[in-house]
Amino acid sequence: MILSDKRILEEIESGHIVIEPFDRSCLGTNSYDVHLGRYLATYKNRVLDAKEHNEVIHFEIPKEGLVLEPNTLYLGVTVEYTETYRHVPFLEGKSSTGRLGIDIHATAGKGDVGFCNTWTLEISVTQPVRVYAGMPIGQLIYFAVEGDVQTFYNTKGNAKYNRKTTRPVESMMWKNEF
Repeated sequence: MILSDKRILEEIESGHIVIEPFDRSCLGTNSYDVHLGRYLATYKNRVLDAKEHNEVIHFEIPKEGLVLEPNTLYLGVTVEYTETYRHVPFLEGKSSTGRLGIDIHATAGKGDVGFCNTWTLEISVTQPVRVYAGMPIGQLIYFAVEGDVQTFYNTKGNAKYNRKTTRPVESMMWKNEF
């Protein structure tokens, strides 16, 4: 079950969903619009290795915007910090973003119950497109969870993305054993 606008507001009032900053005008019928933060990152090396720590270079989007190029993976970050304790948040692109040829996540659109952070975006584009800090970039949709949660994401000892950040976070795949 996807939460409606009214239900999202009720869950925010009860503290089960946190969105900071919160702007009522960003609340849709059954979603909440999130915005592109001012920092992007790209990987230092063109060839990435899943077993190695692939370092990134962070940079700030200038006021006049930044043209993203195809065949490059950009890591972005949402302006919004979120927390959720009873719902599974899904991050999806906005139709207006998609119509510009911007994909905001490669595979990681689902958050976990207990995820407390900004969202790192895996941005790719089909053709050159100029983006701006603060532009609407995606929308959060909340699904109800059936049953009690045994371990919240923010209490897991092996959670790799728990450190609060305002910058995009690179892949931590290298921390897995395989």
